Amino acid sequence: RALALPMFLARASAVRWVVAAVVFGPLGLIESPAFALELFTTLLASALTVAAAEFLIAERVLRRVTALALGSHAPPRAGALGVGPRLVLAWTLCTAVPVVMIALIPVGREVDHPDDLIAPIWFVAAVALGTGLLATKLTTISISRPLRQLRDAADAVAEGDLEVRVAVDDASEVGRLQAGFNAMVDGLRERERLRDLVDRSVGRDVAAEALAHGARLGGEVRICSALFVDVVGSTGLAARERPERVVELLNGFFATVVEVVERHGGFVNKFEGDGALCLFGAPTPCDDHAGRALAAARELQAALARPGALTAAIGVSCGEVVAGWVGAESRFEYTVVGDPVNEASRLTELAKERRDGLLASATTVEVAGEPEASHWDADGEVLLRGRDRPTAIATARRPGERAGTAAAARPASGAA
Repeated sequence: RALALPMFLARASAVRWVVAAVVFGPLGLIESPAFALELFTTLLASALTVAAAEFLIAERVLRRVTALALGSHAPPRAGALGVGPRLVLAWTLCTAVPVVMIALIPVGREVDHPDDLIAPIWFVAAVALGTGLLATKLTTISISRPLRQLRDAADAVAEGDLEVRVAVDDASEVGRLQAGFNAMVDGLRERERLRDLVDRSVGRDVAAEALAHGARLGGEVRICSALFVDVVGSTGLAARERPERVVELLNGFFATVVEVVERHGGFVNKFEGDGALCLFGAPTPCDDHAGRALAAARELQAALARPGALTAAIGVSCGEVVAGWVGAESRFEYTVVGDPVNEASRLTELAKERRDGLLASATTVEVAGEPEASHWDADGEVLLRGRDRPTAIATARRPGERAGTAAAARPASGAA
């Protein structure tokens, strides 16, 4: 009913003017047949002009009603006059009616001098100019105003504002365009939420890699560094604290890990209970992966040594791994498989027995080179669980400590 109201008002006006033409036109025969024809055609032209103008005005005034009626839904296809019929209507008011009226002025009229036609022609021309301006203005506004709003909204979306919406206040194709724009923004907003969830779940770098090259089972050989961090005494923590408190402490711990690792250009690949596996050099290649991993380990060690933080052990290793998507076609994840990951995990187990809680393979320190290597001391060799050859290890030097002091203060390492 709301969408049909402008047409209803225009039809009501047209009926009144047509009735007037039918009633008063024949009465003109009292004067003359020519006058009756002139009166009848004038009233019919007025019916068309007034009805068209009233339709355009009513549609403009009732836009808020239309917006409330439609909400955010697309208008029905037969809801109102489309853009094409509106332009034809404007042409009728601006061109057709005035031309026909001017053409009918001399019909059946007896004039003594051609100058007698100037006044009626000028009168019809003035009326045509007024109604034409009104019709053109209303038609232009009905099309340009919502298009301008759509343009501004599209600019806002291009700048990253996905909360923008346009009012669906037109029952023509323009209204369907408005509703389609809102649906598109809703889809973009939903896609952005899903993308944010994916970024948080698998990491921004992995998500970007999947978008750029696709996610398919398999992997490729990469040279990278692995940093493994694990909470010390997590079993006792879970026994003496409420589950809510344990989760709160772990979330604070992981927040620190993510912040430090990302600051050094690393990627937290996965959270494993009370531990985390962090990668440097995968999925995004990095020449200084070893130096970044060691620097992150030292900063993480200092951050976790603050009062109130959970005690954790850290192990760092580097080498050749296979990085890619592992799992099944219906469920897979990005991960790395290789000896450096196992070595970092074993070093973390050994680091739990050390006071400083941080160990790295000597190979990683060697690959990192200066200046990062100057912060580390060689600490002998250990036989890690599951290996048949000893692994050379290194420990981080404390601030102000001379080279070799930390290693000399500790006994020789045995099997671990």
